[in-house]
Amino acid sequence: MQNKELKFNNGKFRIMQIADTQESAAIATDTIRFISAALEREKPDLVVFTGDQIKGYSSSFHGKNGKENVRNALKALIAPLEQKGIPFAMTFGNHDGDSSLTNNEQFEIYKESPMFVYADPVNDNDKATYCLEVKNQKGEVKRLIYLFDSHSKAEDGGYSAVLPYQLDWYRKVRDSYESPLPSIAFQHIPTPEYFDVIKQVKRFSKGGVRAYGNHKNEWYVLDSHNCGMRDFMGETPAAPFTNSGEIDAFLEKKEVEGLFVGHDHNNSFVADYKGIRLGYTQGCGFNVYGPGYNRGFRIFDLDENGGFETKTVTFGELFDKKDVTNKAKFAIYSYVPTSVSAVVTFVKEAAVVALGAGAIALAVKNLMKK
Repeated sequence: MQNKELKFNNGKFRIMQIADTQESAAIATDTIRFISAALEREKPDLVVFTGDQIKGYSSSFHGKNGKENVRNALKALIAPLEQKGIPFAMTFGNHDGDSSLTNNEQFEIYKESPMFVYADPVNDNDKATYCLEVKNQKGEVKRLIYLFDSHSKAEDGGYSAVLPYQLDWYRKVRDSYESPLPSIAFQHIPTPEYFDVIKQVKRFSKGGVRAYGNHKNEWYVLDSHNCGMRDFMGETPAAPFTNSGEIDAFLEKKEVEGLFVGHDHNNSFVADYKGIRLGYTQGCGFNVYGPGYNRGFRIFDLDENGGFETKTVTFGELFDKKDVTNKAKFAIYSYVPTSVSAVVTFVKEAAVVALGAGAIALAVKNLMKK
């Protein structure tokens, strides 16, 4: 059962996706300013947080005041929505549960907000996997919005995928309606198919982005025939190594029109995969790495009869560059490595280069002695 009713207005329904605020207890002023400004300009009917609202591994979310700091951070992030009377939904990312409060405990904090929209979950241990209905003015259900908790790490060393019990639940919900309804899905972690909509290129190709994990030492660029002019990719998909069949499940009746994720903060693109639009929304938080002034949100305009249009809104569009509050931190977070794998690879390759340079210098020195 859904706690609040969502309705189309003149046949349209606008969603704003917020990905990877990934805040600490000391909330970045620019994160809140950015959310507020985007809400004011875009006036969404619903905001969807797609995980990593907080960086639970932060020391500020542990110890004596850890639990209270988590509560205060979540309250600060949703305050702009409460002030403007805009409903929101949410699911979790891989870092929310790293804090001293479990995901279920955090879910109860969200429920304290009068603007939180949620429905019966897949089960009591996974409260952030649920489905929302959007109705027309006659009260008829015209659209579904699926939110999946894509969990965290998997036993194989990669990220987790949406699991079989969640896909069984999805099919049950989908088939409970007289006919399949146009739907859109949101979660944190991308599926392996996100590699299928980008283009593999030769090592060190111009504009190429290095992959890690089970795609280690492969290089990719956006496929210009499949992505838009404003799209960008600053890191390759940190997707599960194992494919759980989520996209295949969506293709069974082809009512899911798009899957949109966050997780990889420096990515913002939409590409077609067998008729489903796979999309990224870039990170928007200022207390974590991100794509500079292209930090942003994604807007969706759903049509009552199916189909949707999407665009992004960036910090650079809403604010002047000089308006960044903490310029030093902003500069650091705009250029830091995006993963532990990237750091390890850089260190290893730098060591090889240094050893090679040392060997060459020694050889030259020995030659000069002859």
